[in-house]
Amino acid sequence: MSRHEGYGQFCPVAKASEILATRWTPLIMRELVSGSSGFNEIHRGVPLMSRALLSRRLRELTVAGVVTRNAQGAYVLTEAGSALTPIIIAMGLWGQQWVESAADGPDWDAGVLMWDMRRRINTSILPPGRTVLQFDYSDAPTEMSRWWLLIKDGDVDLCQSDPGFEVDLYIASTVQIMGRVWIGQRSLGKAIEHEDIRVHGRIDLARTLPRWLMLSVIAEEAHRQRTTAAVG
Repeated sequence: MSRHEGYGQFCPVAKASEILATRWTPLIMRELVSGSSGFNEIHRGVPLMSRALLSRRLRELTVAGVVTRNAQGAYVLTEAGSALTPIIIAMGLWGQQWVESAADGPDWDAGVLMWDMRRRINTSILPPGRTVLQFDYSDAPTEMSRWWLLIKDGDVDLCQSDPGFEVDLYIASTVQIMGRVWIGQRSLGKAIEHEDIRVHGRIDLARTLPRWLMLSVIAEEAHRQRTTAAVG
């Protein structure tokens, strides 16, 4: 960042903000913290960001010593970047508690939800062989309303067109409900109990769903903090 773009202050908050408070940068950090490393993979998590701007922001983070590229060309967090993980998670926890998304707002995006969900499947809980999951969202635009997760040998692929295999488990809901569950604002068990999320298909997969669908890192940390507070 050039000097004229900075805040002109030596305060550590100002210096950190020069790196982290630019538009889209916290979301790029969210993707990196969540495990994304390839350029296209990161871009899938911030689809409204132009590829040119993403490239620029990644260069800025690299110059700042927050990100580096390995021999395979993947973007990985440096020691300084990894130290930002609790800060990014804390931002998410604050947003979860204090910022309410409008029920009818445009931010409930099935694509972003499913892309995040793809990387939070605990494949070790699933049975051996191929597992196909189908998600239907009644409040999404037609072209975004049906998704498939194809899981085999520990790999999880997200499909927006029918992969052509028999579906093992169907999950039907709305993006708003699943999204709130995903970020920890609603209980998965309660949503299923109240049939706000409807599940049918293989009984073993339905029964173990709360174990293999791990929810977002924000929801996981919020649950950990609530559990710790309750024990304390």
